[in-house]
Amino acid sequence: MATFLVTCPCCGGRLTIDPALEAVIAHEAPPRQRSGLDLGGALSSLKGEAARREERFKEQMKAEQTKGKVLDRKFQEGLKKAKDSPDERPVNPMELD
Repeated sequence: MATFLVTCPCCGGRLTIDPALEAVIAHEAPPRQRSGLDLGGALSSLKGEAARREERFKEQMKAEQTKGKVLDRKFQEGLKKAKDSPDERPVNPMELD
């Protein structure tokens, strides 16, 4: 008997099947899909990504500079709240049952 070739409808890969052995004897990977960009388009895309990374980095640096002030403000607010209501006991999760 002769082998026959089956193409996968999902991915486009090809299998060579031997009916006498009832087994796949060869597999050909599906063709790699191209992005559709030419070299110039790919370069401009990479430059755009680099600019976005740089912008995100600057935003994070700015956030890190003010992080200490924000944490200090939160601590001061928590301390003020604790001083305003010293009689309140924190809720014990075991007592909620």
